[in-house]
Amino acid sequence: AVIARTFAAAASAAVAQDARGTKEEAVAMVNAAVAHVQKAGPERAYKDFGDAAAAEWHKKDMYVFVNRFDGMTLAHGANAKLLGKDMSTLKDQDGKLFIQEMGVTARKDGSGWVEYSWVHPETKKLAAKATFVRALPGSETFVGVGTAATIVSGIVGITLFAIGSALDNKPLKLAGVVFLG
Repeated sequence: AVIARTFAAAASAAVAQDARGTKEEAVAMVNAAVAHVQKAGPERAYKDFGDAAAAEWHKKDMYVFVNRFDGMTLAHGANAKLLGKDMSTLKDQDGKLFIQEMGVTARKDGSGWVEYSWVHPETKKLAAKATFVRALPGSETFVGVGTAATIVSGIVGITLFAIGSALDNKPLKLAGVVFLG
């Protein structure tokens, strides 16, 4: 019964993962968004990125955003209220100035990943997030698409708890994390 519950929980977690974008999908969306800005122009492209009905720019739990290197939001696929706002002082729960880091990463390296903690837009729970950013050539801006962390560690946690509970009906402690039943 414990093993059946474990696999049912793992299957449920895997289904939830299917609703989340992958790092590969995030990179593909950023590259498509950069191409769209170059083809349609910034004004048209930024409007398209903010259109929630535009499936190309809103996939699974991912959306496109555009910021200047200084942190000013120019386009945002999840929250139009951020347009024109300076986000450079925004910190995650650990105090990381992640928008600043995105600008530095895009400016210095041309593209790259920035990891931070953020509230997931659908679940409203704090989650690890990784955002791929890429500088827009010939501008002081970058495009970004983020994705929530994978749920593999959650599946491992569920499995370890089930095994520990089956052995002695006590919470299982592993690497400083306690899984309670």
